[in-house]
Amino acid sequence: MNPFSTAYHQDLKNFLKQIVPSGHRAYQYTNRKISGKHDYLILSNILSYKNDVQNCINKLTKHCLQDSRVVVISFNFLWKPIINLASKLGFRQPDSREPNWLSPEDINNLFTLEGFEEVIRGKRFLFPLNLGFFSKLINSVIAQLPLINHLCLTHYQVFRFCPQPKQYSVSIVIPARNEAGNIKGILNKIPLMGLKSEIIFVEGHSTDNTYQIIKDEIKNHKHQRHQAFLFKQKGKGKADAVRLGFDKAKNDLLMILDADLTVSPSDLPKFYRVLANGQANFANGSRLIYPMEKQAMRTLNYFGNKLFGLAFSYLLGQSIKDTLCGTKALLLKNYLKIKNNRKIFGDFDPFGDYDLLFGASKLNLKIVEIPVRYKERVYGSTNISRFTHGWLLLKMTFFAARKIKFI
Repeated sequence: MNPFSTAYHQDLKNFLKQIVPSGHRAYQYTNRKISGKHDYLILSNILSYKNDVQNCINKLTKHCLQDSRVVVISFNFLWKPIINLASKLGFRQPDSREPNWLSPEDINNLFTLEGFEEVIRGKRFLFPLNLGFFSKLINSVIAQLPLINHLCLTHYQVFRFCPQPKQYSVSIVIPARNEAGNIKGILNKIPLMGLKSEIIFVEGHSTDNTYQIIKDEIKNHKHQRHQAFLFKQKGKGKADAVRLGFDKAKNDLLMILDADLTVSPSDLPKFYRVLANGQANFANGSRLIYPMEKQAMRTLNYFGNKLFGLAFSYLLGQSIKDTLCGTKALLLKNYLKIKNNRKIFGDFDPFGDYDLLFGASKLNLKIVEIPVRYKERVYGSTNISRFTHGWLLLKMTFFAARKIKFI
């Protein structure tokens, strides 16, 4: 089922450049025998001509590393009459036999049966003629718009081979600025998780006595439950504080817990379990599932978070309800990859949430949301400016759209 235009081949080439992060080994699967293990296996319409698709997928497992991804590209059944017409008119070679017209749901089911899990899916390529800039505009921009997107020629899906459950050591980073009233007793509230755990406080230019309170808290709980460390932030903003904490972390699995404790530390084991069990590569808290305490989130913030959640779900191809929940978890090795790719999206996120989510998506990490109860702050005030930061986050969303969706 070869496409009938060089425009398709160029679009496919550009897409694969974007979907496979630099520095990763990619293997274009053909009917030849595969050798070795690869970071990415590319199946470009290969499944359409396999007599036993499930058996073909089963054979892929021995060529997968722990973090391998399989990229599957298939044709949209809506284009069958057009492809048949193109064959009759001589624009493409006719098929020697009827291909398997597999829907994304069919492919997802077959991969699930063989121990894989879908990470993202989407559609591409709308205009089959090569008319230079005009074709690029339609295929890169217009084709990605809602509703129109359903008419695209190709579906793409990215799968990961589900790993076995593991035990990890844990580093919990707590950025704290003007949080003196929330610190006392915090170490007793954090549950023990994994092989061992450490708590890393990063204090950021507080005008109250937050630094001293943290210092006293660590001193009073020495050799109990967790190892705890305190660092003073030199830069500004939560993102800078979190990055300092991550750079100081020594353990396998990284977590962020906001010092205001609007998300309870008792929820952290949920984040640990979903990563340790291999159900996700990135755990993101969601405050928009359960009812909140009255003053926990202002109405405007609530609806703003809802809108950003819809935008992210569209951009990333994964369901994201709450983009700004401060509680997140991921493996250190994946954070280091996100850090190395930071230049792709720029370095202007004051909170770090978008930086991590966009970076995780670019690496095709499986993102799972963990519902949490969002409580009212009992001490101090928020460091978020609704309109200033809201406008900045909106600009970041449009910037990321150009890097992720409209390519």
